[in-house]
Amino acid sequence: AEEVISIPFEGSFDDATFAVESAIVDRGLVIDYVSHVGEMLNRTGADVGSSKEIFKAADVFIFCSAVLSREMMEADPMNIAHCPYGIFVAERDEGVIVGYRGYPDGPMQKVEMLLSEIVAEATEE
Repeated sequence: AEEVISIPFEGSFDDATFAVESAIVDRGLVIDYVSHVGEMLNRTGADVGSSKEIFKAADVFIFCSAVLSREMMEADPMNIAHCPYGIFVAERDEGVIVGYRGYPDGPMQKVEMLLSEIVAEATEE
């Protein structure tokens, strides 16, 4: 199973999403999509018979790096399974966290390092 790496964010959910977006874009990367997972879960809870609030808010930023993706897929075309990359921001009662999933050993560690750097910048770690 892939590990989930998460770092606490000292501030609001909105501040965290802005920090993550800025850290991604500042590297010249394009955010392809922002998945509003928290809104979807809150909207559909009653439809699936649940009243439990999982997140106060949660977004996943989906993006790619043409340079890293090409390098990873030249090393192993099946690395396509790991593309695109995602960084999440989530708020629960305990506070706001920013994180990403870990990747397998080998070439994908360069992608994990990129995600780690983006999250560290966003959380000012």
